[in-house]
Amino acid sequence: MNNRVLFPFTAIVGQERMLRALILNAVDPRIGGVLIRGERGTAKSTAARALAALLPEVKVVAECRFGCDPHDPAHLCTECLERIAAGESLPTQPRPTPFVNLPVSATEDRVVGTLDIERAIQHGQRAFEPGVLAAANRGLLYIDEVNLLDDHVVDILLDSAAMGMNIVEREGISFSHPARFILVGTMNPEEGDLRPQLLDRFAFSVEIRGILDKRQRVEIMRRNIAFEADPDMFRAEWQPQEDALSRQIEEARAVLEGVRYTSADLLTIADLTSGLEVDGHRSDLVILKGARAQAAFDGRERISSRDIALAAELALPHRVKSGPFRKSEMGLEALDERIEQLKVSAQVSEEQRLEEAEVDDEAKKKANPVK
Repeated sequence: MNNRVLFPFTAIVGQERMLRALILNAVDPRIGGVLIRGERGTAKSTAARALAALLPEVKVVAECRFGCDPHDPAHLCTECLERIAAGESLPTQPRPTPFVNLPVSATEDRVVGTLDIERAIQHGQRAFEPGVLAAANRGLLYIDEVNLLDDHVVDILLDSAAMGMNIVEREGISFSHPARFILVGTMNPEEGDLRPQLLDRFAFSVEIRGILDKRQRVEIMRRNIAFEADPDMFRAEWQPQEDALSRQIEEARAVLEGVRYTSADLLTIADLTSGLEVDGHRSDLVILKGARAQAAFDGRERISSRDIALAAELALPHRVKSGPFRKSEMGLEALDERIEQLKVSAQVSEEQRLEEAEVDDEAKKKANPVK
């Protein structure tokens, strides 16, 4: 068992967009993962590992090799379905959120798992050896240098993340298990980029650079020196913030399905993506999911223009850039302008709402004066 003390997520200085992208995927893993692109030494892997460490425990089916969700009968593994068919009940138990690091050298069999065909033919027994997707179910799957991973393996990972299931079929024998995980890929663009088709499959993309603000750089040094000197004490000092964020994510997950949106919100998203000539419809859905996760994280019951803007900041930059005949810089400038307009609109709407609330309060006081 690895008892290594991890640097706290809440102690990371700056890199607000990266941290927000990770948190929103933690609130709703169905968003579809995040690709973090940046130079070395910008806390990419530190943030991914730290996020997994603060995520709340999950309830799983006891003695299930795949950590099936007992409250999601539509996505149980083949073994759990067979247990139910045999009349067995499925007891539950808590489990820490798993963190799985996928090596660049990983093969397809290592990722999806393998079926023992010889044993099935000779003994009539189906034997499945779980792969990385099984280990990562309901956890965080981290891929460092994802741009160096075989394209076919990346396709498999992204397909599984989108479907939420891993289905392995060999010689007429099949096995399936849930594969719902937070997908986090990191890369240094100087070492080569992903193909546009694969880039688009990541829901969010964040480009980060070294922080230039002198005060923040000093704070980075201070915190890292303190952590290296006494990791346990440093983590203990930040534990209240870690616990608070963990609770906030757990509460957001609980209310996510109840977050509402209107036709006007959908029109705002469509107007944004069509105005920037974004190909396909994946970006629209990602923005909507991201906006709902943002509202849930903030403890609100419906999305706002600001939520849409914050989600668009993460969902559109790598899609606006794509396309051989587009001027990427102009596209990014237009994106920044549209997002800023949405934020201003949201702020004005909130101010008007507060003013109207104050007027209503004054009217109520006049109508019901205190004697």
